[in-house]
Amino acid sequence: MDVLQQILQRIDGWGAAHAGAAIVAADAQGSGIVSANSPQHGDVDTSFRIASIAKLLTAYAVMVAVEEGTVTLDDPAGPPGSTLRHLLAHASGYGFESDAIVLAPLATRRIYSNRGIEEAAAHLGAAAAMPFGEYLREAVLDPLSMSSTELRGSPAYAIWSTVNDLARFVAELFAPQLVAPETCLAMTSVHFYGLPGVLPGVGRFDALDWGLGFERNFAKPGHWAGTRVSPATFGHFGGAGTFLWLDPVAGIGCVCLTDREFGPWAMEVWPALCDDVIAATTR
Repeated sequence: MDVLQQILQRIDGWGAAHAGAAIVAADAQGSGIVSANSPQHGDVDTSFRIASIAKLLTAYAVMVAVEEGTVTLDDPAGPPGSTLRHLLAHASGYGFESDAIVLAPLATRRIYSNRGIEEAAAHLGAAAAMPFGEYLREAVLDPLSMSSTELRGSPAYAIWSTVNDLARFVAELFAPQLVAPETCLAMTSVHFYGLPGVLPGVGRFDALDWGLGFERNFAKPGHWAGTRVSPATFGHFGGAGTFLWLDPVAGIGCVCLTDREFGPWAMEVWPALCDDVIAATTR
């Protein structure tokens, strides 16, 4: 049995009623390949709430709109002094889930905020004169054949999807077709360097690095994805027991969805699985 297949089988012991995982690997040209031979295991066609992985799809839709000229990253949006860029990078000053303004934008720390992502989606919907869910479908989901992915509430955490659909999204991130490669690079690069903050459920980072929607704290001690991914890795985890990351140095992406809420169990088993995926693909 392929070693990656053996690694993915560990999800069966994670205590979830349902779980699925897949690996997406880059080819010689750097494009992500999703095929019948791609390593996968478990419930890869089951619909899961992907929780905060939703933020990646939402941000991607916003950046399609930026390229179309519907919005700009410098548009005023959110609290006074905040822009669309601040909202996507969790630097607007909003608290976690409410309209409360905890800080002025970029004051002293980065505050991870569902509310900020919701405001970014609302700003796009208003500018495009259509519900954000329709824009997401037309701009991202339909072009990527993500037919099993659906927005059912907050664009920050209430999208349902499957492992196979999200593997297609990872393939898009390897070789962007919906946005220019430069736009994807801007999304996955750190914005507003040096802001400390707390990654909910994980801990404090002296520099809580973030791109536009994408987390950039990988390879730091205590991270949920272990220590063997490169610092260039980007992605997100979700409170529903889900994660997605892409390591451009290793040329590997990983998607894992479960229906067991994130907790200490995940911080015990996720890092080891992620470390072993990298070890098995970079020998």
